[in-house]
Parts: sequence; C-alpha cells; structure tokens
Amino acid sequence: MLTDKELIIEFVKDSLNKRQVLLSNSALIAEFVCDSNQLIAKNEGIILKIHLNAITREFSVKANSSYLPLMNEILANYSFILSGQIDQLGFYSSQYYKMPKGYQVMCSQSVLLWQMWWKYKKYARGRVIPLDLLIRNRNSWYPIRDLIISQGFIYIKTLGDELSVTQEDWITWLRKIDLKPST
Repeated sequence: MLTDKELIIEFVKDSLNKRQVLLSNSALIAEFVCDSNQLIAKNEGIILKIHLNAITREFSVKANSSYLPLMNEILANYSFILSGQIDQLGFYSSQYYKMPKGYQVMCSQSVLLWQMWWKYKKYARGRVIPLDLLIRNRNSWYPIRDLIISQGFIYIKTLGDELSVTQEDWITWLRKIDLKPST
C-alpha cells in the first residue's frame, strides 16, 4: 500500500503527464472526474486538483488541509509553487515557475521565513545585496532586504517593493543551499 507521500507523488507525476489517476490508501483517494484529477482526503474532501485539458498546468491546493505542507513540498520538487491568494472555494493556485540553481524551495507559513531571517540577519546585513533568501514577487525572484513583524503582519522588503502577509499565510521562498550563518 502506498504511503500518503508516495500517493501524492504518483498523483502529481500522472497529472503532469496528463494521465487519469485511480489510486487510494487508507486516508487518500485519487480519481479522475470531469476532465480533472482530484485528490480527496477521506476526512477533508478534495485537497488537490488539476484540470488535465487546461492550456496552462496549474494545481489547486486546499488552503486549510492538514496535507498542505506535504503537498507544497512535493509540488515544489516539480517546480510548482503557490501563487496568489486563496480563491472563493478555499484553494491556493500552484503554478510552474523556473527555479534558480543553487536554491532550495521552501513552502511554509510566513513566520518560518521570519525566523530564518532573524537567524541570518547579521550575516545578510554585511552584504550589499543579500542573495541568501529570495521571495517571488511580480513574476520574478527578489532578494529580501529586510523583514519586519508588526501587529500580526510580516512586512517583507525587496528591491523596490514591500509585501505584507499575516503570520499564518503560506508563502514560497528560496533559501540558498550553501547558506551559512556568521559566527
């Protein structure tokens, strides 16, 4: 029997190859319904879906699913990352983006990025433009210049822009693989 992770990987691989799915284990069911592959958690309903005949490949990921971290990790391994806000049905869009070499994709709640920033803040400030942590904005990856937390919001400053997210928001960011803290 497939583990949850193995089943989600098979679902993603089959979907990217435009193959209809029919998989299950004790917690998940993957099936083809009306031109879409759907992944259903027995206790949560549909948690991941993709229209196989769509012009652009895009996964819809249930925002409040207990499987969200695992789905984000697997999708990121195929260069699909969260983009945009939660839609009216409670799903994030996960789209294909080319990833820069030498970086690890991180899909997490924004508070984890804030924790990472503080860990490397001193190291990053010693550089003109720190390239250790990047965030996607306006269809490009930008280095994070500063990160401030205030009244439940995290403000992420990049070159020429500032993003604001709540501490619970899921974001996608890049971490340089050879990132080392200064001592």
